[in-house]
Amino acid sequence: MAERFGPGGEPPVIDWPSHSHRRRSHRGLIAAALIILVLLLSSGTSISLYVDSLWFSALGFGSVFWTSLDLRSAVFTVFAVATFLILYGAFTWLRPRDLSHISSTNTILINGQPLTFPVVPVLKLATIVIALLAGLIAGAGLMAEWPTFALYWYGAAPAGTPADPIFGHPATFYLFSLPAWQLIVGWLNVLALLMLAAAIFYAVIDRRPAIGYRGFSMGSGSWRGLSATFGLLLLVLAARTWLSRFDMLYDTNQIFSGVDYTDAHIFIPGLLIVTIALAAGGIAALVNAAGRGRLTWMIGAVAPAIVIYIGMSIAGWYVGNFIVKPNELVRERPFIAHNIAMTQSALDLDKITRHSFPADPGVDAIDVPDNRATLENVRLWDIGALRDTLRQIQEIRTYYDFPQIDIDRYNIGGREREVMLAAREFNLGKLPGGQNWINSKLIYTHGYGLTMNSVNGFTPEGMPDLILKNMPVESSSPSIKVTQPEIYYGEVTNTDVYVRTHQKEFNYPQGQSNAYTTYAGTGGVQIGGFFRKLLISIDRGDLTKLPFSDDVTSDSRILMRRNIAQRVETLAPFLTYDPDPYVVVAPGGRLYWILDAFTTSDMYPYAREYQLGDQSVNYIRNSVKVTIDAYDGTVTFYVFDPTDPIIQAYERLFPALFHPASDMPAGLRQHVRYPDLLLKVQATAYGLYHMTDPEVFYNREDLWSIANQVSVGSSGPQASNPMEPNFVIMRLPEETDKEAEFVNILPFTPANRNNL
Repeated sequence: MAERFGPGGEPPVIDWPSHSHRRRSHRGLIAAALIILVLLLSSGTSISLYVDSLWFSALGFGSVFWTSLDLRSAVFTVFAVATFLILYGAFTWLRPRDLSHISSTNTILINGQPLTFPVVPVLKLATIVIALLAGLIAGAGLMAEWPTFALYWYGAAPAGTPADPIFGHPATFYLFSLPAWQLIVGWLNVLALLMLAAAIFYAVIDRRPAIGYRGFSMGSGSWRGLSATFGLLLLVLAARTWLSRFDMLYDTNQIFSGVDYTDAHIFIPGLLIVTIALAAGGIAALVNAAGRGRLTWMIGAVAPAIVIYIGMSIAGWYVGNFIVKPNELVRERPFIAHNIAMTQSALDLDKITRHSFPADPGVDAIDVPDNRATLENVRLWDIGALRDTLRQIQEIRTYYDFPQIDIDRYNIGGREREVMLAAREFNLGKLPGGQNWINSKLIYTHGYGLTMNSVNGFTPEGMPDLILKNMPVESSSPSIKVTQPEIYYGEVTNTDVYVRTHQKEFNYPQGQSNAYTTYAGTGGVQIGGFFRKLLISIDRGDLTKLPFSDDVTSDSRILMRRNIAQRVETLAPFLTYDPDPYVVVAPGGRLYWILDAFTTSDMYPYAREYQLGDQSVNYIRNSVKVTIDAYDGTVTFYVFDPTDPIIQAYERLFPALFHPASDMPAGLRQHVRYPDLLLKVQATAYGLYHMTDPEVFYNREDLWSIANQVSVGSSGPQASNPMEPNFVIMRLPEETDKEAEFVNILPFTPANRNNL
């Protein structure tokens, strides 16, 4: 590129190199820029993937890592390449072949100085850049949806899967196939819009229209490009409209959820007609593109669909207001019945059995021998009060904490007793003397032990009667011993640590001195040689410390993702987890965490949605129980509901990840329980959906609410809040032939009334 002044001192004109040299220069710059960009973006990702592969392999789930990586890579590659090729081909085809009427160069002013640039090469470059960026964005966006595509490929309809009563598809069509088709059609819709935008752009810059007698037509191919891309958009909209009929299965009105009378008789058949009209219009627009290309054909292609849609909306308004509302119960009765049946199926409410028992307490109800197990385990300790007490008498040192109180049952003295457990975890934020790297990474690595007390036991001083206490752990019951009290993995262990180093690990305080230990477990990732240590330090943010530490050797191990919630979510992000894991003392004396996991969906047909944390769901199964060893971090997923079609699909996808429930050790299985999260969702739904008669449901004649309890808020005044699930040991009424059970209860009251 060279500057020259024109005659008379005119402003400088910047001359661009020759066309061939310019093309080579542009290609070289583009290639260099892309290589640098890829290296910058991929270096950190590659290191992270390498460290993750080590972590998965250390847990025995290397195949899970590579399978999920292959899936994500395949989804990214397919959609990124397809997007690039489709858009690049479309943009190239749409670009007018003859742009001789456009100046080969254009001029823009930069700080008052004219700058000329070639138009055609810039358009070609823009075609590549836009198609490439769109491909990367599409690939990255759809890669995040890999579980949807995985379920589509690995899902199958098990025998007995109920079909929806409107379209006749099995529930697995909505759980597996429909979400994938919605993603693909949404992707095609974006592509069609981008191609139409490109066609409009080229039609604008191609300024040689020829106005014919019967309408507008372009002398060039711009009108044909517009018509072709418009036809493709209409075909994609036809597919979206066809799929939108299924969305009515998830509509929620004031009375019930799902398709109603107006939907079934007006909107569903109406949308099918609109789909046909859009498809016919798309074909007509493509035929128009094969000819001279006329504007009137394009208008005619979309007009019927618009007219039909408006007519459908008017008809729906009329039917809803003048046919349905005056006779609503009669018209909606079968659709209410559909909603009741499908909601009960989606939330497992159809498996509930109802037993009546006399509400008037008689002699049998208060008979002590028959209800001894219940009376011995009536919980008197409030969880908040117990936590405050334990922090006073059992934290021992300020850097320990009891983040949660768990309720469970154990055999103590030959009888099943309900107890409360609290794991003593290390709180790094309370460490006196500063959180330097040596302390936080090498020395203070774990919590220690736990407390256990009966739910109603008190000492003469009013303190909890502790079965497990102190450091080292002392037990007052011969049947319960803790042989591995160290807690390297817990609910508040949010930092990485290095073990088997030259530094001794603090184990527990011992009077004026401390007891130390060295990690002897199999958990963690081995540090290895210098290169591996360097990569681990880069990934974990320890680049300025780890490679230069003499304490960390090649035999040392890094324990990462020690927070049990993060740990299981990284291994199986497609499951939903109960926010309250609970600690268990196994018969051998090791400590385990048990965490309930759920398969969920918001795509079960005709079922009402409910809020589950920050997501809306209308299908839930407690299909998996997860155990995590508190010492070495071993994670095991046990399938407890093999009939769940979603977990069946994931079992086919990750056969090494899941184990049957029968493989769970008996000492752990006796501590599984009905999770609070599931009970609260089911109770919320059951308050309405226990009514199976459509007329009773319509009038809300027997609506239930979760019972409220009055409590004193932190600010002082009393507040009424819904009760939380409560674990108790009891024999259900009229089940005198059975042993007392560990049950999770949540009482109801009639809506707006405070009596049971």
